[in-house]
Amino acid sequence: MTPAPHTILGIDFTSAPGPRKAITVAHAELRGACLSIKAITHLTSFADFEALLQTPGPWVGGFDFPFGLPRELIVTLGWPQAWPQLVRHVQLLGKDAFKDALNAVRESRPMGARYIARKGDATAGSSSPMKLVNPPVGLMFFEGVPRLLEAGVCVLPCAPSQDSRIALEAYPGYLARKIIRGSYKKDGKEGARPDRREARMEIIAAITSGHTSIAPLELTMPGALENLCVEDGSGDALDAVLCAVQAAMAFVHTQVPGGHGYSIPAEADPLEGWIATVSAFV
Repeated sequence: MTPAPHTILGIDFTSAPGPRKAITVAHAELRGACLSIKAITHLTSFADFEALLQTPGPWVGGFDFPFGLPRELIVTLGWPQAWPQLVRHVQLLGKDAFKDALNAVRESRPMGARYIARKGDATAGSSSPMKLVNPPVGLMFFEGVPRLLEAGVCVLPCAPSQDSRIALEAYPGYLARKIIRGSYKKDGKEGARPDRREARMEIIAAITSGHTSIAPLELTMPGALENLCVEDGSGDALDAVLCAVQAAMAFVHTQVPGGHGYSIPAEADPLEGWIATVSAFV
């Protein structure tokens, strides 16, 4: 019997969506361990993103923004140490006060240790959510996480629930670095450089040919979407696909003997969140 399909979403997020820099979404279908990318769409407003979150489940989405903040940062600032209350507290502060608080802590720390990392960030190679520029992951937390809370989705491991819309934190760079070591994207003309275009081609070739980094998942996508991922120098289309791959890998992990918790380790801190497919601390 053919297994029932599961809807998988991969979301490459931006803290300021618009026509020039949209939230990019890969829409996929998972049957067993076979993931098929069906479409890539662009959301140019937060209203569009909020509507996506209200899409009826079941679905599993990989979202490219941090779901939590470093516990040490939260303790230092005296902010709530329960995830829903923390998110609401940050909302009430507002963007400017949030930025000021992060900047104050950063400036109070010694050079070379100004950004506090979450557990697992070192393993994933991801930036601290304290960063407000290059990349502005702190602002992505500020804009993305309250919308997850408001939508009432199941946010793992921060706010688990019985809702059939399941949100996982994704980080496409973690998966990409298992395939290539160099840069594969950049906004503007630099993203179209031949070396970056070739890097994107290499990533696409790897994930559609069963590279060990995505085992046991099998990925297929139409040639037109492969071309879109290659020609999009910003990397947004490819990153959305990689987020979908991470979400699917985490889901498949729960279906095998011994699999549990969407591959999230038991020691993951629900206040900090956890990146899907990152399995251990360093």
